[in-house]
Amino acid sequence: MEKMKKKRILLKIGSNTLTKETNHISRGKIEDIGRQIAQLKDEYEFIIVSSGAIAAAKQFVKLEHNGQEITVKQALASIGQPHLMRIFQENFRELGLFTSQCLLSYSDFEKEVSKENICNTINVLVANNFIPIINENDTVATDEIQFGDNDKLAALTASLLKVDLLIIATNTDGVYTKDSITNKDPKTIELVSSLSDLQKEVSSEKSSHGTGGMQSKIEAATIARNAQIETWIVNGLKDNFIINAMGNQSAFTKII
Repeated sequence: MEKMKKKRILLKIGSNTLTKETNHISRGKIEDIGRQIAQLKDEYEFIIVSSGAIAAAKQFVKLEHNGQEITVKQALASIGQPHLMRIFQENFRELGLFTSQCLLSYSDFEKEVSKENICNTINVLVANNFIPIINENDTVATDEIQFGDNDKLAALTASLLKVDLLIIATNTDGVYTKDSITNKDPKTIELVSSLSDLQKEVSSEKSSHGTGGMQSKIEAATIARNAQIETWIVNGLKDNFIINAMGNQSAFTKII
């Protein structure tokens, strides 16, 4: 009997989700993510794009600088990335999951050879039951530090790897209507077929840890849609957020 092909999910986790809106990486949140993946691994392949390297470093060090804040953030990312990976590795290993690290930059998506190498490497990792954990190579690139908190990187990776679903975990129950935010009673836009209409509802606010805001998530969804990939924007702060979204047991935004 032929083995059923698993659906492939790219899960993007922002800094605000990983820290649970505190000043340090939450082991409990990473364990929550790992537990869900372990529960779903017979049906789905997971690739993770994770922010959080700078947040991980801030737990350990405070760097002196000469006013060049971006270079300090690059240095913090360099310090924090190994700690972030260690936390993933330790928590996932206890659940029987294996992880690997992949550092990418936007220039990698501009060269055919680089794109082919990315696909080949990640496909081998996934085929051997390793979960690739991708982050921007902040030592040589600054795009995500300054702008998108890995949202665009996640969408480009999802498109390149032809995933079935892009899940962007954030700190809201998806995209809220503009009126409901003003009225202090947020109402989630649950199904989106027109990104131009959605754009009119989007707030420009950004989170304290992340650099993206909802605008960068809409831009990511646009890239994904051009590759015929569905995007879900879900509240990663809540426990069991992937499984609850799959079972329609939570409010989130689905962009088709």
